[in-house]
Amino acid sequence: MYRKNFKSVSQKTLTYSLAFTLAACPVVGAGQALAKPAAVASTESIEMAQAHAQVQYRINARLDEKNMRIHGNETVTYRNTSNDTLRKIVFHTYADANRSKATQTSMFEQNNEEIQKENPQKKPEDFLGGIDIRSAAANGQSLVFSNSNQALTVELKQELKPGEAVTLEIGFEVKIPFGMQRLSYYKDIINGAHWFPVMSVYDENRHEWDNKPYSKTFETDYYDSSDFEVQLNVPEAYQVLMPGTITTQADPKEPGRKVVTAIADNTREHVFFASPNYKVERVTRDGLTVEYYYFDNMQGKKKLVDEYIDMAFKSIQFFSEKYGKYPYPEFRIAESYVEGVAVEFARVIQMGQIRPNSDPSHDYVFVHEIAHQWFHALIGNNSETESFLDEGFADFSKVYFAEKQGDDLNGFKSIQIDDLSSIDKPIAATNTEVGDLQSPTYYNKGRQAIYQLYRTVGEEKFDMFMKEYFKRYEFKNATIEGLLQTIQDTLGDAARMEMDKILHDPHFVLKPEYQLSEAEVAAYFHEQFKHSYHLSLTQVPNLPAETMSRIMDKALQDEPLTIVMSDQAGSQAKKQQQTILAQLEGTLGIMGIPYEVVSDRQTLKKKLKKELGTSNIIAIGSANTNGLIQALKPGIIQKSKAIGFDWKSSMNQKESSGAYVIKHPYNQNRLMLHFFWNGDALSDNAVEPFAEQMLQSLVFSSDFYQYYVLNKTGHVATDKKIANPMAKFFGQE
Repeated sequence: MYRKNFKSVSQKTLTYSLAFTLAACPVVGAGQALAKPAAVASTESIEMAQAHAQVQYRINARLDEKNMRIHGNETVTYRNTSNDTLRKIVFHTYADANRSKATQTSMFEQNNEEIQKENPQKKPEDFLGGIDIRSAAANGQSLVFSNSNQALTVELKQELKPGEAVTLEIGFEVKIPFGMQRLSYYKDIINGAHWFPVMSVYDENRHEWDNKPYSKTFETDYYDSSDFEVQLNVPEAYQVLMPGTITTQADPKEPGRKVVTAIADNTREHVFFASPNYKVERVTRDGLTVEYYYFDNMQGKKKLVDEYIDMAFKSIQFFSEKYGKYPYPEFRIAESYVEGVAVEFARVIQMGQIRPNSDPSHDYVFVHEIAHQWFHALIGNNSETESFLDEGFADFSKVYFAEKQGDDLNGFKSIQIDDLSSIDKPIAATNTEVGDLQSPTYYNKGRQAIYQLYRTVGEEKFDMFMKEYFKRYEFKNATIEGLLQTIQDTLGDAARMEMDKILHDPHFVLKPEYQLSEAEVAAYFHEQFKHSYHLSLTQVPNLPAETMSRIMDKALQDEPLTIVMSDQAGSQAKKQQQTILAQLEGTLGIMGIPYEVVSDRQTLKKKLKKELGTSNIIAIGSANTNGLIQALKPGIIQKSKAIGFDWKSSMNQKESSGAYVIKHPYNQNRLMLHFFWNGDALSDNAVEPFAEQMLQSLVFSSDFYQYYVLNKTGHVATDKKIANPMAKFFGQE
C-alpha cells in the first residue's frame, strides 16, 4: 500500500515528503456450489489434506447492483495444521469495519469528504455498510455462531484434532458502502475487497485465533495462502477482474446477466473490481499475461496503459530474477477513482486515475505495489504487528529497481537522503505502537535497514539471502524472527545481530559512511525540487505563464534570479524586509537556487537594462520605495492587466499587502514577482502571515497564484489562483 503523505510549507521551513495506496435477491443456496467439495466429510486424514491448501474456498455470490448488495454462500474447508485441538473456527468479517465511521479506516477519509461535497444528496449512512451472517453449517447441520467486532466465531459440534479438516457452509449478505474505501461503490465502479468471511490465522504459540478488527489507521491484512473458486453473478455489461484464471458464461436462468468464475490456487486473498465501463488491455509475454482494466476517458490513454504494462513486465522480471519467480500466469491492474492511495492485493493492484502527464517509466508507486506481490502476496506476514516485513521490503525493492534502471533521483540516493533521526519508533513496532508514524517507520526507516544490510554484505550476498528468504516463505507467513534466522543462516551471526539491533532500536539511523555528503545532499535536493516543480506545473494543461511558483521552476532550470529590495524604506520596514528576505533565502538555499540581492539604488541603475533585463525578479517592499517598481511602473501596470490585477487600485488600498506576478516588462521570457505592502511598513501582527503566504505561493505543493491581497491582519482578502491537483495531498504543519 502506498499513501501519499505530503506536507506544505510552514513559515520557517520548507518541508515535504517526496516519494511520490475500499434484499431483493435470496441468498445463494448450498445446492448452487461451484464444484464438488474438497472434503465432504467434516474431517479427513493428514495424507488426504496434504494434497490441498490449508484453506479452500468455494464461493457463489450475486451482485445486486441496484441496491448495492452482495448475496453469497461460501463453502470453506479448513485443515488444522497446528498441534492444538480446535473447538471453534474464526473468520474475519472486515466488511463490518464499515458499520460506523468510527471503525472505517482513516486513509480514505479525505477522498470521501471530497465525494460528499460532490454528492450532497448522499447521507452519512450511505457511506456505511457491513456484512450480515445468515447461516453457518457443517454436514447440513446448523452451527452456533456469533459475528461481533469484525470476527465471526463458529462453534464446532465435533472438535477438530491436529491434521483433521472441517468443511463449513456460510451464508451472508453484504451492504456495499458508497465512497472510495476498500469495499465501496462510486460512480461506475465497485471495489470488492473484504466482501466475504475470510479465515483467520490460528496462532498455536498463543493458542488463539487472530480476531483483531481492521486497523483504523493502517492495514490488517494477515491471511494464509488458500485455494479459491469464486463465482460472481453480475450484469452482462460488467467487466470483472479478480485474481486467477477467469471464465465467463451467460446466466441460463436470467437473461442480461452472466457468471464470472475465477480459480486461484495458492493465493493470499481474493478481491474483485467491477465496472460496466472498464476497457481491458492485455499483453502476454513468456507465459505471463498482464491486464490493465481502465476507463477510456481521455485522448492518448491507451498509449499510457501500454507503457504501464511494459513497466509491469519490466519490474516483475527484475523481482523474479532478484528474489524468486512470480509463479502465477497472470497479473492485473485495476484503475479506480481513489486518489493519494494505491493498494496491493494478491495478483491484483489498485491504482488511481491515469492522467495526461502520467509518466509510467518513473511511476515508482506503481513499482512499489508490484513489489508487494513478493512481500505480502507470496511472502505473507502479520501486517498488524510486523508491517515492516511487507512495507519496508516493498519500498526498498522499488528503490532497488530504480537504481538498477539508472535512475539517480529515485535510486539508492533517495534512501541515503532520508534524515529520520527525529523518528523514535523501532522498525519492529506494531501499528498501535507507531501511531501515525507508519510511513517514516515502516517505509523509510525500514528500507534504510535493508539498504544498510545490502551495503554491508554486498549485492551478490544480499541477493543470495533474498532468494533463500523467498524460498523459505513463499506461500507462507514470515515473521521478523524468521527473517533474522534466514539472515543468520545465509550471512552469518554478525549480520543477524546487527539487523536484530537495528529493527528494535528506536533511534536507528543509517551509518555515516552510507549517508550522502553535504555536497551530494545539496545536489540531490536541487534535482528533486526541479523534478517536483516540473511535475506539479504539468498537472494543469495550458497553465498561464504568470504563476508565482513558476518563477522557482525557472530558477531551478538555471535561469538567473535577482531579488530587489526597497532601498528607501523606513527603519521598521527595512527590518521587516530582512526578516522576509531571510525566509526567502532559506527556501532558496534548501532548493540550491543561486540568486543575487540588489538593495541599493546605484547598483539597481547599473544593472537595470542589462542584467535585470535578462533575469527573473522578485521585488520586495512598498511600490513607493522600491526603485525597480518605480522604474518599471508603466510596464508593470500594462502587464498586470493580463492577469486581471488592478495595480493602481491595489497599491492605493491602505494597510493592504500581497503579491502579483507578471511577465517582465523588458523580457517576455522572464517573470517579475512583487511582494508588496502599502504604507510605510507592515503592522507587527502581519509580518509572519505575510512571510508564510509568500512561501506558500512559491511552493510546488500549493495552488498556482497569480495575485493575492491581504488585509491589515495578514489574511487573504482577495486572490486569483488556479487549482493545483497535487495540493489536496499536502497539508499544513
